[in-house]
Amino acid sequence: MKTYVVSGCLAGLSCRYDGGSKPFEPVRRLVEEGRAVTACPESLSGLPVPRPPCEQRDGRVIMRTGEDVTEAFERGAERAMRIVRAHGCTAAILKARSPSCGFGEIYDGSFTGATCPGEGVWARRLREAGLVLYSEDDLPPELTGKAD
Repeated sequence: MKTYVVSGCLAGLSCRYDGGSKPFEPVRRLVEEGRAVTACPESLSGLPVPRPPCEQRDGRVIMRTGEDVTEAFERGAERAMRIVRAHGCTAAILKARSPSCGFGEIYDGSFTGATCPGEGVWARRLREAGLVLYSEDDLPPELTGKAD
């Protein structure tokens, strides 16, 4: 059985840039069942909640204000990886398009809602560590009722 790490906002934690969350019932259920642990690399970075929105541009993470927060995102990703290692997680369910958690496509840095191919800071580390990545848009088979 897979042990999941999940984006905190999908579990209902108020850790998004706007101080809100994006609760997603399958993720909440996994946490309640003890099959998943939560992590929010952006909160773990030391950045405040709420904060200006951030997107990736040219390999850097930039706030809408223009401030480069790449180092904070890297710090948060490393702290989130400690949680992954401590719990022996083998898969992740991540917030799509996020500058931390997105993979496949992320917001493009224009702050217009446009996306581009890419991966978030934490998603990259999770992939490099060998975890299987899913998003709320692409759930693992055991959560959709389809066979593995």
